[in-house]
Parts: sequence; structure tokens; C-alpha cells
Amino acid sequence: MQSKPSDWYKHCWTLDIQNQSWTETTVQQVDFLTEKLNLSGNEWILDLACGFGRHALEFARRGYNVTGVDITPAYIDYAQKTALTENLPAQFICSDLRSVSFAEEFDVVLNMADGAIGYLENDAENEKIFDLAARSLKPGGKHFMDIMNAEYADSHFPCRLWEAGANGLTLSAFEWNPQTRILLYGQLDYPYGTVLPKPEFPAGDPIRLYTPEEIRGIMTHRGMAVRNTWSDFSGAPASPNAIQLMVLSGKL
Repeated sequence: MQSKPSDWYKHCWTLDIQNQSWTETTVQQVDFLTEKLNLSGNEWILDLACGFGRHALEFARRGYNVTGVDITPAYIDYAQKTALTENLPAQFICSDLRSVSFAEEFDVVLNMADGAIGYLENDAENEKIFDLAARSLKPGGKHFMDIMNAEYADSHFPCRLWEAGANGLTLSAFEWNPQTRILLYGQLDYPYGTVLPKPEFPAGDPIRLYTPEEIRGIMTHRGMAVRNTWSDFSGAPASPNAIQLMVLSGKL
């Protein structure tokens, strides 16, 4: 599998993502966040790389004031229209994350479903997302990220995984370079009732993955402390044998 161009993240997103299986548990994910972050309902939340607003809108439906930022115009247009139609306390900004700036304005910052972490051109650019998260939080504020686990990649990739959702099957391909720490990720979606052609992955999304220890160092350098880690939204603890890494940090 070849790598897509380094600016792949600017061009590849469409609203078809709403039909993918991993978007089906948004309500349960927000339930998890509400419990694990010990939220009261009065927090101001910033959702970075918010996509079409599935988490931001769900939090707003529960009364939270939410700001979502994403680079894809179609996503922001959808989220804004939904918030307006439902009269929700949410605003959405169409921007590259490196072009927005907040100063200690939020109680919670989220990077969900990667939240663009690892998507940018190199380590220096990727770490600007962590800079933004830390600057945006009030003292004592909380940051939550949901990313793929580099420890899992070291021992389990390359591989291909099938997932069955409500609307169809998804085949994901993972190729891993342990030297560069870059994952190439490919995905094919097959709606139920269609004939499956031979899977071909001509090019993959290049994503920089991080270990838990790397995340601890990155957060410490920005005046943050890791408070807890999990491997999925059931609350299972983080593990080198889990593909998902969820990290809760607090601003000191």
C-alpha cells in the first residue's frame, strides 16, 4: 500500500462517514465521557477535529456549551445546520486546528476518533494539536483523547480487520513502519446486499501513532498530567494488546 500525500487529511472526508459502523455508538461514548470525566453539565467543551459534530451535538443536547472545530466545510455546514434546527448551545468553526487559538476558555477539550492527532505532516506539526489543547484549557481543565495504540501496532500490524455495522461491512487494512512510527490505514465499506469485489488498497492514510509513554511525555511538557487510560468505551484498562488508547489528562 502506498502512502497518500502528506496533506491527505484536507481532502478525504465526506458525509458518507455517517454510515460507518464506528459512528453508531456516539450516545454511549458521551455517557462514558460524562462518567469518567465527572462532568456536572455546566462545563464548556471544545471538540477538536469534531467531524460532522456527532459528539459535540450530543453534548449540546444534554445542555453543555460546545465549540467544535474541523477542517472539512461539509462537516461544519451539517453541524451548524443541525445545531440551529435543534436550537442547541453549540457553535462550529471551519478551520485547520493550527489556525485557531483559545486562551484558557474551556473546561474540557476532546480529540475523539483520533481527533486529527498524528494526521499532520511531521512530529512538530502534530504536536501543535497538543499545544492547542493545553492552551485552550482552564487551570484544572480536562483533556481526553481517543487514538490508536502504537504498542499494539508494534506487535499486531500488518493486519486486516472486518467489522459489521448496522448498514454494512467495513474492511480495514493496517501497515506499520516501526522505524518512522507511521501507520498506513486503508478502509473499504461494503453496504449489505452488494457483491464484494476483491479488496484493493492502492493508498493509505499516513498516521503517526504514539505509545502511552510518549503521550505522558508530551502532556507533561505542556503542563498536563495523565490521570487515567483505557482501551475501549467499556472502561477496560489500557493494554499493549488493545488497538485503542484513550487518555484522560488534567491541566496543572
